[in-house]
Amino acid sequence: MKKYNAFENVQEQLKEIKEIIGLEDNIFEQLLKPQKMLEVSFPVKMDNGKIEVFTGYRSQYNDARGPYKGGIRFHKKVNVDEVKALSAWMTWKTAVVNIPLGGGKGGVVVDVKKLSEAELERVARGYIRAIQKIVGHDIDIPAPDIYTDSKIMGWMLDEYEMMAGRHMSGMITGKPLNLGGSKARGFATAQGAAYTLDLAVDKIGLDKNSTVAFNGFGNAGANLAKILFDKGYKIIAVSDSKGSTVNCMGIDIDDLIKHKKTTGSVVDYKGSETLSGQHCMEQDADILIPAALEDYVNEKNVESIKAKLIVELANGPITNHADKILNKKGVLIVPDILANAGGVAVSYLEQVQNAYALYWTEEEVLGRLKEIMETAFEEVWQEKENYQTSMRMGAYALGVKRVAQAMRDRGKS
Repeated sequence: MKKYNAFENVQEQLKEIKEIIGLEDNIFEQLLKPQKMLEVSFPVKMDNGKIEVFTGYRSQYNDARGPYKGGIRFHKKVNVDEVKALSAWMTWKTAVVNIPLGGGKGGVVVDVKKLSEAELERVARGYIRAIQKIVGHDIDIPAPDIYTDSKIMGWMLDEYEMMAGRHMSGMITGKPLNLGGSKARGFATAQGAAYTLDLAVDKIGLDKNSTVAFNGFGNAGANLAKILFDKGYKIIAVSDSKGSTVNCMGIDIDDLIKHKKTTGSVVDYKGSETLSGQHCMEQDADILIPAALEDYVNEKNVESIKAKLIVELANGPITNHADKILNKKGVLIVPDILANAGGVAVSYLEQVQNAYALYWTEEEVLGRLKEIMETAFEEVWQEKENYQTSMRMGAYALGVKRVAQAMRDRGKS
């Protein structure tokens, strides 16, 4: 079987939506590739005194609707095609939720689990120094992603401001609150997904006692599991990089979070069965939440899925081939470019707060987020119905049409 390539997946999706919406060739050809792609190498002195050279990337896919926007990922598997794909998805995502931003993405090839905190800080500062000429509040605004968090954003902001010689808090989002971060940003991706999940549950006639399985229990996965657990959903399976914990009677998510903090994993949780990570998708759950990396559901394992609803908390967790099989089976999929857009939506709200030096309460932020996500869900659903297609293609129709119109308005057609 051909090795999965995330960017080829993006291009296949774009070709499919071109035919559905009748996108003209002049726009289509421009949307097939990022506008800019930067690769950097930067030296970092390690704790043992040796210099290690790290590779980083920043893809700026499209800025027709506003400055590039997208997270920075620290992971040992970061590569050019992954970063390009993620920046494309971010382009459609910001358009789907109708915020005035484009799409970008960055990453560093690094195994953060092998770094001390001091080394991690030096990597973060080294990367932002390497890309500082192409980022800024009105150019390209980074944010957290896998294995990066508010602390790392704070280091990057500090490094950038020292180079600039002035305060520029809007150049990065997902910052600590004391440095201009927004309330609710830490769990915004999960909260946004919860809003879309509730709407999807209503559409297909499930209820709040439905069973849920999670692949991935990082920041977004754990936060969404906690939100759903508190709402009354029954979480029956959770997996991370070390395996799955399964209990058909339901898992106490508050207790599981404590267990993971203590042990570093969800496996070997009391009263639950420990299985391989792959077994998570095979559970008889009503709802499946892919919350880790790309290529989780593919042609090798798609037939084992029993869920009626899939909400993509991760980016690109389902291959195009598997997606078509699931659609034929009648599985409703809330696609990544809608489901996980809560993070970038609150990042936008953080930028607005930075620009006006006027900060909102958590309730105000969540109220705005709820309106953004529910409006986007209904607009995507309408596109799905209009074109008689999947929810993914409905989201693509909405996002790509908005980007394309901005390009036409700029005379780029």
